Amino acid sequence: MRASRLLSLLLLLQTRGRMTAPELAAELEVSVRTVYRDVEALSAAGVPVYADRGPAGGYQLLDGYRTRLNGLTAEEASSLFLAGLPGPAAELGLAEVAANAELKLLAALPPEPRSHASRMRERFVLDVPGWYRSGDDVPHLSEVAEAVWDQRPLHMTYRRWGQQEVDRVIHPLGLVLKGGSWYLVAAPPDGTPRTYRVARILTLETLPGRFARPDGFDLSEFWHRYAQEFRERMYTAEAVIKLAPGRGDLLAYTMGRDVVEAAMAAAEPDPEGWLTLTLPVESIAHARWLLLRMGADVEVLEPPELRTMMAEAVAELAKLYG
Repeated sequence: MRASRLLSLLLLLQTRGRMTAPELAAELEVSVRTVYRDVEALSAAGVPVYADRGPAGGYQLLDGYRTRLNGLTAEEASSLFLAGLPGPAAELGLAEVAANAELKLLAALPPEPRSHASRMRERFVLDVPGWYRSGDDVPHLSEVAEAVWDQRPLHMTYRRWGQQEVDRVIHPLGLVLKGGSWYLVAAPPDGTPRTYRVARILTLETLPGRFARPDGFDLSEFWHRYAQEFRERMYTAEAVIKLAPGRGDLLAYTMGRDVVEAAMAAAEPDPEGWLTLTLPVESIAHARWLLLRMGADVEVLEPPELRTMMAEAVAELAKLYG
């Protein structure tokens, strides 16, 4: 266990440069005192690690020192190949680079992890977009990615929802791939970061100069918060329904598994096995469209306007089919 931790400490210093004892302790999930002991053990083993004193100090490896030991287990090496998505890499203009990196990693691995990683690549495929939809057409993605990497400002023409076109000067902060669609997190100069769908960028120009990233900005944290707020904004109403026995999976497919499973967990079946569920919905009109797909397996109880809309739709269907 300690040998693995010492290797992790060494690789942290090698990849990140100077780190303080509290930072190392947080990464390794140990006490600061344990970090002190581990650094002493590395020094005793001949690793050239030294400490800078003072508020801006920390531990650091001697300039130019590199270890060839990667410490990858067979499972860890395999996970790297499973994480390699050729489609997104190609969209970013990195297909050849990713393939070369994969070959170099395979060549550097010992025989057992190399064999395990090769089998993983042969037997598992990650296909990001959902069924019945392809990924977005993103002709400007590679240029956006380059601007994100180089911290170059962009001028773009963007198509908002409702087909309105707007001009924006933005500082691109990061890219996120979600459900087969690429999203750009960017901020106007001296503004708050927001999210743009890359497929809606109509024209793009990279501007001269470089911008400074906002202090403390964390892309993963921003996206997690944005996704949570988006879900909360999306559900603007509620519907109370009765669900026929055994139809939970169909309703989950229709309205979203997380939403339906949470509602079912809070419900008790009546003597006939029907469940009364309260479901968040995007709108009454959208709920009508979704719940009509359930046929007679769902009865809408509330709100009254949704129940009326369902009854009217059923009456129209009865006329259509006689």
